[in-house]
Amino acid sequence: MLKGRLGLDSVKVPHADRAGCLYLARGALTARDGTLAFLQGDTTEADALSPGDYAIPLQTVSIILLGPGSTVSHDALRLLAHARTALAAVGEDGVRLYTAPPMIPDRSGLARLQARIWADDDLRIMTARRMYALRLGEILPHSDLNVLRGIEGARMKETYALWAQRIGINWRGRKYDRSNPNASDLPNQALNHAASAVEAAAAIAVTATATIPQLGFIHEDPGQSFVLDIADLYRDQITIPCAFKAAKQVREHPTENIERVTRRLTGRTLSDEKVIPAMIERIKALIEGRD
Repeated sequence: MLKGRLGLDSVKVPHADRAGCLYLARGALTARDGTLAFLQGDTTEADALSPGDYAIPLQTVSIILLGPGSTVSHDALRLLAHARTALAAVGEDGVRLYTAPPMIPDRSGLARLQARIWADDDLRIMTARRMYALRLGEILPHSDLNVLRGIEGARMKETYALWAQRIGINWRGRKYDRSNPNASDLPNQALNHAASAVEAAAAIAVTATATIPQLGFIHEDPGQSFVLDIADLYRDQITIPCAFKAAKQVREHPTENIERVTRRLTGRTLSDEKVIPAMIERIKALIEGRD
C-alpha cells in the first residue's frame, strides 16, 4: 500500500554526485511533498539561515548535521533512510558528534576486495606505497612501512614550513597536547580542527563506498584506520592550507573563534573542490588497482 509513497522509489542518487554536509540548527526538520522541509526558528550569529521555511534537497547531500535546538520527525527519518542520507546530531557549529545512523550500501564488492588486499602482506604494502606516491609525487622503493612513515614525516615538516611561508604565518613546528588541545598556538589548533573536518569527509566517502573503516593500509590501530588513510591523502591539498589561512585570519581579527573560522573555511573548500566525490573515486581506484 505504501509503495512509492513520497517518491521513495526514485531516490537513488550516488554519493559521488552529492554535495557533502549540510548544517541545520534551531528548527524543525520534517517531511513535506516527498522531500524535507526545515522550519528555521530564532537564530544566532552562527546560523547561516534566517528565520523561515526552507525546502531541503535531501538527495543532493550525503549527511545532514542537526545542531542544538532542533527536532526531527519520524517521516523525515524514513525519507533520509531511503535516500541513504545520513543524519548526525552534533554540537554547536558542527562541533562534537552525538549520534549518526549508518548508511548501508547496496554492494559489498569493494569491501571484499579491500579485505583480500589487506590480508596479503605484499598487496598491502603495495597499496600503502601507492598512497604515499599520491601524496609525495613519487613511488618510493622501500617496502618497510616504518621507513615509509619516516620519509613521509620528514616531507611533512618541509610542507608545513612551505605553506606557512606561502600564507604568511609564524610556524614553530607541529605540537599537540591531547590533554589540553587549546594550549597550542593558533596554527596548531587550526590544524586539529581542519583535520577533524577532512576526516569527517573521508568517513562519508568510506561509508558511501561500503569499504571497511578498520582495515587501513598505513594506519593500523585506530578503529577508523582506513578513514585516516584517505584523509591523509588530502592533508597537503586541503588540511594544511585551510588551517594556516584560518590561523592568519584569526591573528588579524583576534575576536574571531579559531575553531569556527577553520571549520567553515574547510567546509567551503570541501564543497567548492568537490572533495567527497574525489575521495570516493580515489577509494575505488586504490582498491581496484587503478591509477
